Amino acid sequence: MLRTPTGGAGHGAAAAGDRPMSIGAVLGHLREEFPEVTISKIRFLEAEGLVEPSRTPSGYRKFSPQDVERLALVLRMQRDHYLPLKVIRDQLDALERGESVQLPAQGTQRDVCDAGWEPEAERPTAGRVGRAALLAAAEVHEEQLAEWESYGLLVPDGDGAYEAEAVTVARLVADLGRFGLEPRHLRAMKASAEREAGLVEQIVAPLRRHRNPQTRAHAEATTKELLTLSVRLHAALVQTALGVRLP
Repeated sequence: MLRTPTGGAGHGAAAAGDRPMSIGAVLGHLREEFPEVTISKIRFLEAEGLVEPSRTPSGYRKFSPQDVERLALVLRMQRDHYLPLKVIRDQLDALERGESVQLPAQGTQRDVCDAGWEPEAERPTAGRVGRAALLAAAEVHEEQLAEWESYGLLVPDGDGAYEAEAVTVARLVADLGRFGLEPRHLRAMKASAEREAGLVEQIVAPLRRHRNPQTRAHAEATTKELLTLSVRLHAALVQTALGVRLP
């Protein structure tokens, strides 16, 4: 049970002292307990509202000891309890209100999901869909699907089933088709996505091979964060190229 944001403190704030710290100094302190943490990870947690460092007039981040310990607590909740960020945010809000929170016992990610700590939107869905189910869910015709397959936009496995995300891909390909974008035009997007996936894999592969089971488990969370950052970067670059800002 945690009662304050400093409950279960490790290296974080204890090593930080009382002076504000740069993001590089914070990284050095956190890596004593979390060797896999990166500056991108700290920035990601800031973007998600888990920590709010102050800024100098020139825009540089300055982290207080409380900020450092808050980051350490977030990383600890992810590593030891496999909690999603939404749940972690709720727990931190409760702590700031002076409430006690009960964290699930350390265990596997499946244990945490079974205990009801994963939000409904993040619960795992069926991993595969059949061809008929894909056609119905995406509201497309067999001829369309066959054409998309011929260009490699959708690829069934040996049993003729598809990844669940294929439904989203099919719907988006159909929507783009209404603007005149044909499957041959979208092959470049598929190739770009595969290159981005390769970059992410290069980063997480060492985590997956790590001897520490917790570090290997953390590879999945790192993959998701890198995916989020990659998608946001891609969207920002396209917006910049078009000179358009989405609402």
